[in-house]
Amino acid sequence: MRFVAFTAVILFSLVMLAGCGGSPETLQASKTGDIPDWYPNAPQDPLYARAANTAVSQDLQIAVDKASTGARAELGRLVETKVNTMQKRFEEETGTAQEATLIQQFTQATKLVVSTTLNGSRMKDQKTVRDGAMWRAYVLMELPLGAANATLMDEIKKNKELYTRFRATEAFKDLDAEVQRYEEWKKQQQQPAPTTN
Repeated sequence: MRFVAFTAVILFSLVMLAGCGGSPETLQASKTGDIPDWYPNAPQDPLYARAANTAVSQDLQIAVDKASTGARAELGRLVETKVNTMQKRFEEETGTAQEATLIQQFTQATKLVVSTTLNGSRMKDQKTVRDGAMWRAYVLMELPLGAANATLMDEIKKNKELYTRFRATEAFKDLDAEVQRYEEWKKQQQQPAPTTN
């Protein structure tokens, strides 16, 4: 009886070891070297919001599309957080009770900015690897912050009353300075490179 129990334990152990081994493809895909350096920590840049995402699919393009969609959603959250912080400062500087209509107009402008500026996002980097029988895509998306700031400023300027009140705040000065930096950066990008003889 002990022999049967001992044999059963050995057989069970062998089955478990075989199951844990995995196929060579799975072991290859699980190496940490497959993860791009920028994935765990998206590189910081004062001119861009950046977000990384990963997704898997049996189809390579679907994996890339899913990762891109996830990264854009994260960019949307980043822009929304930035704009909501500015709105909160505006509320604190103008007073919420008397300015409820202006705050509502500012909120509408910020929602429009968040939904429209994501169209300016672009893929900065990507990497695809086999993950067993699946494809894994790593995607790094970026969004020029200056474009989002300029769009917000344009939306605020469309409402004269809101613009007049907002212009008197510190939040406006900060936004205006960021927009000016963005406009300067755009000019520099458009200048032709110097020629050398």
